[in-house]
Amino acid sequence: MKRIPIDAGLLPAIREAALAGSRPPARPRPVIGESWHRVRRHGVDPDNGRPVPLISAEELEHRRHASPLGELLPQLREGLLEAADAVRHLIAVTDTDGRVLWREGSSGVRRSADRLGFEVGASWTEELVGTNGIGLALVERRPVQVHSAEHFVRSHHAWTCAAAPLHDPRDGRLLGVLNVSGPAPAFNPATLALVTAVAKVGEAELRARHWESVDRLRTVAAPMLARLRGRALAVDRDGWTAAVTGMAPVGRVVLPRSVRPGRVWLPSLGPCLLEPLPDGWLVRIEEDRGEDAPPGRLVLDLRRPRDWTVTVSGAAGDWSHELSPRHAELLYVLARHPAGRTAAELAADLFGDPTRTVTVRAELSRIRRTLAGVLGHRPYRFADGLEVRLLAPTRAEDLLPASRAPVVMAARRGLPTG
Repeated sequence: MKRIPIDAGLLPAIREAALAGSRPPARPRPVIGESWHRVRRHGVDPDNGRPVPLISAEELEHRRHASPLGELLPQLREGLLEAADAVRHLIAVTDTDGRVLWREGSSGVRRSADRLGFEVGASWTEELVGTNGIGLALVERRPVQVHSAEHFVRSHHAWTCAAAPLHDPRDGRLLGVLNVSGPAPAFNPATLALVTAVAKVGEAELRARHWESVDRLRTVAAPMLARLRGRALAVDRDGWTAAVTGMAPVGRVVLPRSVRPGRVWLPSLGPCLLEPLPDGWLVRIEEDRGEDAPPGRLVLDLRRPRDWTVTVSGAAGDWSHELSPRHAELLYVLARHPAGRTAAELAADLFGDPTRTVTVRAELSRIRRTLAGVLGHRPYRFADGLEVRLLAPTRAEDLLPASRAPVVMAARRGLPTG
């Protein structure tokens, strides 16, 4: 059923009814209602919020230096300043912890933001300051707009904000959020589309710079590989292939989170030897000598609200990989069903529609390229003999908070999941 847009004048009454547990004059948007529910569990004061602690100047500079988003500031600024009212709007870029790393706007709008704790170095996650554009974009991993009394904290009602996540095009990893905030009376429905478009331009710039670096590595590595025997690849620091010898080309090798020279077991290639290259690695694939046991343990860690990992352990050491929301859902289901699931069963688990097998198979094909040797199929399952440990949040309600997969939503409510 198509929802009728909510009159902004009803938002305060909707919020008050939601806080009181009474019948509202209209339902909030689902994304807002779900956020309010999460925020109430975090104990945020709906009238005044809570103090927003700032990080030190040294920590701020460290985060700025470590973030690739600093390179994009000229593009982001250029894309927004002409369209957004520079006098009345504030532009902010955060990291994955919701920390405001950069902020631009007139002195007047900055002073207004300072009174709310919206300062450089502050974290604007849901659990700290309630429903807001930055925090909601971090949870939802998609562009969002929060208008006036859709904010959980009353002191934020004079503002409206539009935010879009910024992802690393090399691996899909969340890098932070681009946010535009301004006075609620200046609300413009087109602001969200603008912020979304500028975020995509920023991601495209990162992608172009990445391929330039891969081309530079190829120039160095190709002559070296030509002199080697056996199978080997030259990859950049993120595992993207620059050159290959003795084997079919592969797009990317997912490396451990902490890469060190020496022997390592890679789920997509088996036992390998890593040697450093300028801005990358030489990966020599060792032939099976019968002494490298397959991995014996897998840990799926879903305890944090925005950072989910899978860690594989074996005789050659540990290997960890950060998961996308969809891959976290898939591995969660497989961990709950050791005997395996068919594509139709997974489609029902994730979408409530057993016919969406094409989508499921495509996602599993992607993740099996990363976890080859760990995931089996027919049915889809973890490899035989692999010890699988699932680390879930202490409170069931905190499991993959933005997921709308039926199996995850049932688990959050404490219902049996089949």
